[in-house]
Amino acid sequence: MDECDLGKSTVERWIKSINATGSPRAADNRTPEQNRILEPERENRRFRMEVDVLRRAAPVYARK
Repeated sequence: MDECDLGKSTVERWIKSINATGSPRAADNRTPEQNRILEPERENRRFRMEVDVLRRAAPVYARK
């Protein structure tokens, strides 16, 4: 805790969550409600990437 400048409650919360789920990954410790909220954000990010790729590819295909 001292080495990483973490509070005792933070470390205790991490330990409880790891013991409850058996996993240290944050994604494994999310509630269904938290996952429901994050899903549209992931989709939005993916769609923006797809649009960016298509925007860059459009001039290449327009020349053909």
